[in-house]
Amino acid sequence: MSEAPLIVGLLRSVSVFRAVALVGALVGVALSTEHLDHPGWAGVAIASMVAVTLSVTVWPGRAAFVRAGSPVALGLELVAGIAVLVADGLVYSSDRAQSLPWSWPAAAIIVAGIVYGKWAGLAAALLVGSASLVSEFALLGRDTGFVGSLSKLGLWVMAGVIAGYVTERLRRAEAEIGSARAREEVARTLHDGVLQTLAVIQRRSDDPELSALAREQEHDLRGYLAGTDRQQVRSLEVELRALTARHAVNEGHDVRIAVAPDLPKVGPDQVEAITGAVGEALTNVVKHADASKVTIYAEPDDDADDRVVVSVKDDGVGFDPDEMVERIGLSRSIRGRIEEHDGRVDVRSRPGRGTEVRLWL
Repeated sequence: MSEAPLIVGLLRSVSVFRAVALVGALVGVALSTEHLDHPGWAGVAIASMVAVTLSVTVWPGRAAFVRAGSPVALGLELVAGIAVLVADGLVYSSDRAQSLPWSWPAAAIIVAGIVYGKWAGLAAALLVGSASLVSEFALLGRDTGFVGSLSKLGLWVMAGVIAGYVTERLRRAEAEIGSARAREEVARTLHDGVLQTLAVIQRRSDDPELSALAREQEHDLRGYLAGTDRQQVRSLEVELRALTARHAVNEGHDVRIAVAPDLPKVGPDQVEAITGAVGEALTNVVKHADASKVTIYAEPDDDADDRVVVSVKDDGVGFDPDEMVERIGLSRSIRGRIEEHDGRVDVRSRPGRGTEVRLWL
C-alpha cells in the first residue's frame, strides 16, 4: 500500500489516540485491581496492548515498525483488540465496573475506515462488537449489561464509518487541489505560448474571419483554464458563431449569422445537438449546393418560449424534395441529432432557389 501524506497524517493522529486509550486502560486496571480474578492474565493483556501499540504507531519522522495501515498491521491490531476484549471477561469478576480495554480497540476500527473505507470501518466495528458481547454475556454473564454493550457498539460503528467518510472527502478535496495546481501550471505555460500567439494573430492578421476565429479560440482556452466546463459556459449563440467562423475560414463562404436577443438558454446536450446539426448542414452546402452565401438565424420558438428555432439557408442550386432520396448526412447527422432530443427538422428547397434547413428544439 502506498502511503500518501494525507493517510500518514491521519494514521499519526490515530497513533496519538491509541496511546491515550492505552494509558486509560492502564489507569483503569490500576483503579480496579480489587475486581481482578486473574491479575497475571490481566498483565499479559496489558503487555500485548503495549506491544501492538508500539508496533503500529507512526512516530514523527519515521514509519511504524509494522507498516501502519497495511493488512498485516490492521489484522494484528484487530486480533489484539478482540483478544483483550475476550480477556476482559476472563480476568475480571462479574461485578467489575471498569472495562479493561474498551476504548483501545477503537483505534483499529478507525484505521480500517481511514485506509479501506467506511464499509471496512463498519465491518471492523461489528467484529469488535461481537467480541465485546461474548465477553459481557458468555464470560461474565452480565445480563444487565445489554445497554452498555450496545452503547459501545454504537460508538465503534460511528468511529469506523465517520473515519471512512471523512477520509473519502479529504481525498476528494486533495485531488481537487492537485488538479487546480496542475491547471495553474498548464495555464502559466499556455499563457506564455498559445494565448500570446492567438493574440498576435488577432492584432496582425488582415483577414477578419481569421481574427474572429483566433478570438473565439482564445475565449475557449481562457474559459478552460479558468476551471470551467466548456459545455456549461458556452451558450448556443457563442457556439454557432464559432462554428460559422470556422466554416467561413475553411470553405471561403460568405456566412452570415443573426441571433435574436431573447434567445432562450438551452442545456449543454441541446447546444451540442444543434451545433452538430448545423455543422452537418454547412457541410452539405459545401458538397451539394454550389452556394456563395449562407445565412444562419436563431430565434425563440413562437409556440414554446423555452425552445429555439435555427435556420440554415443557402443560395445554391437547390433540389426537388419530392424527387430526393434523403442521404445519411441529413437523416442521421441532422434529423437524428435533433429528434433524439424530441425536436423536429424541416427541409425546404426548390431547384434554382436554394435550400433551407429549419431545426426546432
